[in-house]
Amino acid sequence: MAAAKHYLDDPTNAVLSGLRGVTLTNPSLVLDETNKIIYRHPSSVASPKNISVICGGGSGHEPGFSAFVGQGALTACVAGTIFASPSAQQVRACLSQRLPEETQGIIVVVTNYTGDVLNFGMGIEKARAMGKKVEMVVVADDVGVGRAKGGKVGRRGLSGTALIVKICGALAETGASVDDCAKVGRLAVDNLVSVGASLSRVHVPGRSLQEAKDEEERLGPGMVEIGMGIHNEPGCEKVKTDLPGLIKIMLGQLLDPTDHDRAYVKIERGDDTVLLVNNFGGTSNLELSAVVTEIVGQLRSTYGLKPKRVISGTFFGSLNGPGFIVSVLKLADTGLGPGKSILELLDAPAEATGWSASIKSETWEKEYREISATSEDEKEDIRPTNLKVDPDLLKSALKSGLDRLIASEGEVTHYDTIVGDGDCGIGLKRGAEGILKTLEDGQVTEDPLTSLTKIAGVVEATMDGTSGALYAIFLNSLAANVRKLDSSSQSQLTPTMWGQALDDSLKALGKYTPAQPGDRTLMDALVPFVETLRETGDTKKAAAAAKVGADSTKGMKASLGRSVYVGGEGHTEVPDPGAYGLCQFLSGLAEAL
Repeated sequence: MAAAKHYLDDPTNAVLSGLRGVTLTNPSLVLDETNKIIYRHPSSVASPKNISVICGGGSGHEPGFSAFVGQGALTACVAGTIFASPSAQQVRACLSQRLPEETQGIIVVVTNYTGDVLNFGMGIEKARAMGKKVEMVVVADDVGVGRAKGGKVGRRGLSGTALIVKICGALAETGASVDDCAKVGRLAVDNLVSVGASLSRVHVPGRSLQEAKDEEERLGPGMVEIGMGIHNEPGCEKVKTDLPGLIKIMLGQLLDPTDHDRAYVKIERGDDTVLLVNNFGGTSNLELSAVVTEIVGQLRSTYGLKPKRVISGTFFGSLNGPGFIVSVLKLADTGLGPGKSILELLDAPAEATGWSASIKSETWEKEYREISATSEDEKEDIRPTNLKVDPDLLKSALKSGLDRLIASEGEVTHYDTIVGDGDCGIGLKRGAEGILKTLEDGQVTEDPLTSLTKIAGVVEATMDGTSGALYAIFLNSLAANVRKLDSSSQSQLTPTMWGQALDDSLKALGKYTPAQPGDRTLMDALVPFVETLRETGDTKKAAAAAKVGADSTKGMKASLGRSVYVGGEGHTEVPDPGAYGLCQFLSGLAEAL
């Protein structure tokens, strides 16, 4: 139901406020609120005789296309209400009032939806009747709707529209004619294919919560809808699959020449292409980057395609939709000579906040020497000591503690979701699994210094966040303090010696954190363990003291750590997750000794 929550529930206010925001992020733009037109301020147009390029459609697709207005892209954009075409009157107002008077012609880029085509078409005919030279470029790039289902309407317009807008806008900036610009725009459309996928339809501000509840039932957990449109139109199929499986299906729809219902563009191995991966609006940047990685990998391995450009981001959204669209543009010759190829037009600079592709042509074209990712890490020179431990006992004790810590991950995570950000359990488990692998690989030996150095390295590599840093500092210091106990002849490292080294390491850790018992951190378990072991040499008593310390954090108000910023009374219900997790490890360790 989180997707049904909005900061603005009035759709009209949302659209107007959003349009005002566009002008605040680009001071060269002006808003005609009555007609919902974003246009370039006359003083910002360096060559007013150049042809103008406009686009438009329903709102909710931001940054498309109000944020594409600017030098090198659109001259103006006409916005409708959410998911609804602007009226013919709005379009007429744009064509007759909001473009430079000296402009030699107008290109109108429209997505292939009935309302857009009709309303922009009426506006265009009115402008032609007034003597203006206007050409329309209709973008129809969706393959989710095949030929049989599309019928006379044809393919829908998807995020490939962003590429067409950029190509036409950059070409207009060169002083090209209306005819040439229309020709190149249509050429690009004819070589463009797109398909979308989403985990859910979007909830439109102002609509009932019941719609969101119905959507949860329509597309259940783990399901993804392929071919979903940008206005909540249903897709062509619902599947339950992982990311590689999803991308395989989507690329098949885009590129499989044997799929006669969808093989709109013949793209063969080795063809020069551009890949656009467009965020619907609600997919995290982390996941979108992973999607890009999977797509590029399958394009290379399955289709023999290495895109000349890979563009990723939110260009043509669908409110906060948890989906993405894959667009592949086959590069065709414009016939207009140097500086006017499709690739050069896409690379040309644009002063438009919605066009976020910032990599220059020279960066793309430069040859980069491959750097091996498998080069060996710089080996640390670990001088062995004469101190000895029973390697089998050390391994069994560590394994006992680590197994217990891993088993407690669910509890630790639960506690951390109440008083923190929910990642403590996963981090501890990840570190524990890494150390277990070190044990299995035989890297724990009778020399405690060598073993500690290996374990510290694993913690550094596998555990992130504050707790990872604290453990890494503590373990590295412990290794240094164990070395100080070395002697000229072989000797056993006793529990008392361990206690002394641990106590010195605790003091070293204090240089980097002010945390002390009573602050509701892992120190509430670590400090009593170390102090008791130093005083008694008894691991079981030390582990019991750590448990008392961890239990005492229940009800304790945090003075340090992320819990400080978490409101509510959660701290009264659960112990500190870090202290609890450490206690589990120490208890398991003590049981095996």
